[in-house]
Amino acid sequence: MKSPGLSRSVEDYLKAIYTLNERGEAAGTSHLAQALEVQPASVSGMIRRLAEDGLLEHEPYRGVRLTPLGNREALKVLRRHRIIESYLVRQLGFGWDDVHEEAERLEHAASDELVDRMAEAMGNPATDPHGAPIPTRNGKIDPTAYPRLNEVPDGTRVTVRSVSDHDPARLRYFESVNLVPGARALVKKGGIDSRRVTVLVEGGAEPLTLKARVARRVTVMEE
Repeated sequence: MKSPGLSRSVEDYLKAIYTLNERGEAAGTSHLAQALEVQPASVSGMIRRLAEDGLLEHEPYRGVRLTPLGNREALKVLRRHRIIESYLVRQLGFGWDDVHEEAERLEHAASDELVDRMAEAMGNPATDPHGAPIPTRNGKIDPTAYPRLNEVPDGTRVTVRSVSDHDPARLRYFESVNLVPGARALVKKGGIDSRRVTVLVEGGAEPLTLKARVARRVTVMEE
C-alpha cells in the first residue's frame, strides 16, 4: 500500500526530481520550480524538509538527487501514474493526449492495491501508452539509458522508444506525423551541433524537421 505520511506535494516533488534525473537534467531549484509551477522559495523549503526526512541529498552545483528511500517512493508514484494512463487508454478509450492530467490527479488517490489490480486486468504491461517503462511492484524499472532523438548522429536508423506525455498538443502532433513508440525513422540531420533535427519517418513522404528541444522529448533505440 501507499506509504503513510507522504502528502501529494511530497509525491509530486519526488516524481519531478526522478523525472529530471532520468532525463539527465539537474534537479536544481529553478528546474523544480518550473516543473512544479511553484515559487523558488517554496522549492528551497521543501528540499530542506525532504533532506531531513532522508528522501534526497544535495549535490553541489548539480541540484538534488533522491536517496534509495526517495527513489523507491518516487517509483511507487510513477508506477501508479503510468498504469493509470495505460488503463485510461486501453480500458476506457481515452486518447493518449488526454490522460496525463487525469493520471496526475488519480495517482494520489489510488491505492497500490487498486493499481496492481488494474495492471493485472491489462496483463501487466511493461510500458505506458507513451512508451515509458512501468516500474514493477518490487520497484524495478528498465535501467537502459536510451538516447534522445537530438543526440543521434546523421544517417542513423532508429526505432522510437518513448515520447514525453506532458504536452497534449505535442502528442497530437507526434501522432499526426507517426512519430510514436514503435515507429522507425532515419535521422537525416542530427541536432547535436544545430538547433534542428531532420528525420524521415517510415511511411512518411517528406522529411520531418523538429526543433532540438522538441526532439529531446523523444527517446529512441538505434538499429
